[in-house]
Amino acid sequence: MIPINTTQRTDTRLLDALSSESSSTRLQAALAAGTHPDARFVDTLVARCAIEPDFFVRDMLTWALTRLPSESTVPALLAELGSEVAQARSQALHTLSKIGDAGTWPAITRSLLHDADDEVARSAWRAAVVLVPDGERKSLATDLAAQLGRGDRTMRLSLSRALVALGDEIEPALREGLASADPEVRVHARATERLLRDPDADFDPAVDEAKRIAALGPERTREHDADR
Repeated sequence: MIPINTTQRTDTRLLDALSSESSSTRLQAALAAGTHPDARFVDTLVARCAIEPDFFVRDMLTWALTRLPSESTVPALLAELGSEVAQARSQALHTLSKIGDAGTWPAITRSLLHDADDEVARSAWRAAVVLVPDGERKSLATDLAAQLGRGDRTMRLSLSRALVALGDEIEPALREGLASADPEVRVHARATERLLRDPDADFDPAVDEAKRIAALGPERTREHDADR
C-alpha cells in the first residue's frame, strides 16, 4: 500500500476549497491559508485574487498574502500589475498597499494612476499615498489632481481622500483645479479643499457648497451668506 502524504492531502483540500462554488467555503480556505501561512501557496492565492468574485473573500486573500514573507509575495504581486485583467491589477495594488514595502513605490506608475479602469485607478491612488517617499509627494499630488472631476461620486470621493492624505502638498495642484475652465473640475477641487481644511466634513455637503460657490462666485456667496 502506498502511504498517503498528509501534507499533500491538506494542500489539495485547500486548493479545492479556494475554487469551491460556495463563497463561505472559499472564505474559510483563505482564512486557513492566512492562519497557517505557507509560501508554496503564494502563486495560488495571487491567481485567485484575479478572479475571485466575492469582496470579502478577496479581502481575506489579501490578508493571507500579508501573512507570508514579502520576499515571496511582492515579486508575484508586481508581476500582476502588468496583467490584462483589471481585477488582477486592482487586487495586486491593494495587497501591495497593505504590505507597505516602500521599495515597491517605483511600480506605481503613471499608467496605473491613470488606468482606464476605475477600480484599478482607485487602488493605485490608495497604494500611492501609502508608498510615496517624501520627495515624490508634490509630484504625486500634481498627478492625482490632474484627474479632478473624473468619474462618479465614489471615484471623486476616493480621489479627494487620496489627495487629502498628502496634506498641504496638494495646495498648488488644487489652485490649478480651482482655475480650470471645466466647472466639474472646479467643484471637485473646491470640495477637496474643504476636506483638506476639515477632514471630518462630509463629502456631499462639501460638493454642494462648492457648486453653490461656483454658481454665485466667492464674493456673491459671502454677500448671500451675510444676508441670511
